[in-house]
Amino acid sequence: MPLRIAAIIDRVRSSFFLVPMLFVIAGVLLGELGITIDEAVNDQAGDLPLRLTTTVASARVVLSVVAGATITFASISFSVSLLIISLTSSQYSPRVVHGLFRDPYNKRVIGIVVGTFAYCLVVIRAVRGPLEEGGTPVVPSLSTGLAVALGLIAILSIVAFINHSAHSMDISRILHRITSETIEQAERLWTLNDEAVLAEDAGDPGDLPTDDGFVISLGDTGWIQQLDIDALLEIVEDGGTLQVETNAGRYAMEDMPLCTIWPPPVDPDAAAHRARDAVQIGESRTMQQDVTYGIRQLADVALKALSPGVNDPTTAQDALFHLGSVVHELLIRRPPEAQQTPSGGRVLLLPQRVTHEEVIGLAFDEVRIAAIGQPTVCIYLLGVLHYLLESVTARRLADTSALLRRQAELVVAGSHQAGLLESDRERIEAMYESKFNS
Repeated sequence: MPLRIAAIIDRVRSSFFLVPMLFVIAGVLLGELGITIDEAVNDQAGDLPLRLTTTVASARVVLSVVAGATITFASISFSVSLLIISLTSSQYSPRVVHGLFRDPYNKRVIGIVVGTFAYCLVVIRAVRGPLEEGGTPVVPSLSTGLAVALGLIAILSIVAFINHSAHSMDISRILHRITSETIEQAERLWTLNDEAVLAEDAGDPGDLPTDDGFVISLGDTGWIQQLDIDALLEIVEDGGTLQVETNAGRYAMEDMPLCTIWPPPVDPDAAAHRARDAVQIGESRTMQQDVTYGIRQLADVALKALSPGVNDPTTAQDALFHLGSVVHELLIRRPPEAQQTPSGGRVLLLPQRVTHEEVIGLAFDEVRIAAIGQPTVCIYLLGVLHYLLESVTARRLADTSALLRRQAELVVAGSHQAGLLESDRERIEAMYESKFNS
């Protein structure tokens, strides 16, 4: 999928505007359709059941009440949404609120409410008394009845919306959503390591060409959301070499190197323009090609919970469990190889690719440091590391095992520097001995 289309789809999914706008359009069209149907059966109004007929005055009252109520409901919906976003940002992390913007349930409820309001405006415009234009009363009885039904649906939707919003602040749901999204991206971007071959076994990108390459720099500032490697390779002639100097999830600054090409292209300006078009840079970081962003969010939740202002070790423990699930999924998979040979004899070098070492460090380094004064959290951290160690050991991933053991050793070393009670240090050491030295 082209980068621009993928970026537009991602923005649409995160937008609070598009879905309600579509419901407003649907409400206007439904109102016009209802009026047309009412006009078609107007001559047979006497054949309608008594409960479906209405007067000009009552139709205006009903439509006015429903319209006023729904616009009030809409304001409540927006207020609750902003409150939830504010509380989630301050309580857990500003980086987890993007999931609330992407929640389709909230958008649909707001859409139902504003769509009902638009419907009532269209229908009430068509109500006409006998002394008004033409002297013929127009009472859209069926449309008024439908407005009542839509009003009841809007009321129930608001109740369901408040219930959903309250539960959406549950930290377990937030962590589960982040974990699911990250694992989904890992399954899409990283190869399952069935043969138990470490991605790091691919080694360094290898020897570079001896002659000078053509360096293309970034032309904008922001987060690198996506890289179109295939488009970058098209710039390189057959038998040439492309080294990508950055990666999705990195922050781009103007004139930072994007890639280096050997041999230099015939038309440098055109090549630079095509290369910059192959990079999607935005204001915010996304998980479209960045599997580490989910780890960053989970680690941020744990760090926030361990901060003195919050002091919620239970939430930190929950975040550790979810971190373990995400890291496990990445450790049993292989990231893109450091050196690849796509079609045309071209060589692709990815020195900035994410490695297992980077994943483990990002997941546990900061949390381990913040948890040194919390013996119970340290014990749970050792438990998660042991779970990961058993998994990679079963797959004979020796280098990754060493990284996990090193993290466990640092947990114990940190407990000795934290000024803990001797009994607390003994608990941590006992956990370490039973899991890593048994």
